Amino acid sequence: MNKMRAVVLHQTKDLDYLKLDTVPIPEPAPGEVRVRIKAAALNHRDVWIVQGLYANIQLPVILGSDGAGVVDQVGKGVDPSWIGKAVMINPSLNWGRNPRAQGRDYRILGMPDNGTHAEWITIAVNQVVPKPDYLSFAEAAAIPLAGLTGYRALFTQGRLTAGETVLLTGIGGGVAALMLKMALAAGARVVVTSSSDEKIKKAVNSGAFGGANYREDGWVNHLQKLTAPQGIDLIVDSAGGDSFADLIQLINPGGRIVFFGATAGNPSRLDLRRIFWKQITLQGTTMGTEQDFYEMIRLFDTHKIKPIVDTTIPLENYRSAYERMLKGEQFGKIVLTMEDQ
Repeated sequence: MNKMRAVVLHQTKDLDYLKLDTVPIPEPAPGEVRVRIKAAALNHRDVWIVQGLYANIQLPVILGSDGAGVVDQVGKGVDPSWIGKAVMINPSLNWGRNPRAQGRDYRILGMPDNGTHAEWITIAVNQVVPKPDYLSFAEAAAIPLAGLTGYRALFTQGRLTAGETVLLTGIGGGVAALMLKMALAAGARVVVTSSSDEKIKKAVNSGAFGGANYREDGWVNHLQKLTAPQGIDLIVDSAGGDSFADLIQLINPGGRIVFFGATAGNPSRLDLRRIFWKQITLQGTTMGTEQDFYEMIRLFDTHKIKPIVDTTIPLENYRSAYERMLKGEQFGKIVLTMEDQ
């Protein structure tokens, strides 16, 4: 058998151009391994590419940044002991030499490189790590992109320590759900926001101290009362928009606000006087280094953290998975599974 099934995007606009095709199984080049994918997660990045809302889209392409599976073949120069090992894939490619920011050649797996929404993938051997035994393939696939983004936001850039209070905005998304788990494992107190009372309730049931619905009047005051007297030391945000000004109000003097998205657009107002008087740090972040990835996996393995998997869906039903992501119905990660899972 030299063919495999893969979710291929042929044209941007909507899901009608996303097809389950039969394509050749790739062969590993020197320095690469071939992984038989057992499970692959979705990210907002995938649906943004489908909609044409992503920079420098190159088509056709197999989507998907997150995956876990078993190495079944290695390229020239790769230790053959990798064959048969269960692995997770690091989707952060060619970061570069500067740990503070990615280089010009940086890219994320799943466009322009073919991604994980397929039965096989080839990738450089330094992009795979052994899968912790306590994780299922679906759980392992739910971690890489969101876990890496969240780990760097919380710890590398946010410098979160035990005993601090962190606010995670937009709980329910894949990154926020994983940050909730990681922050709790690190001994922090976690509060959340969402437009859904149900998602806030799920976060509390997962260990959050409390939360606020940002569509309700007085949500800022509610969080201030909830976190008093300690207040909020760190905020991690992925939305931006005009609510970013409310985060400036919420954060403690000397606090840190880390952000990695702007789904609500750029803020139209920022009180610079309040920012400098409170001596607030505003820190951008995106994805992470190879070291961030290894440290993130170590944190998961040490504390036996299990990601929140919203649902698992067979590869052939990929469209329903993408539709669920588009509607924002999930709490945690949506995972595609292969038929031999």
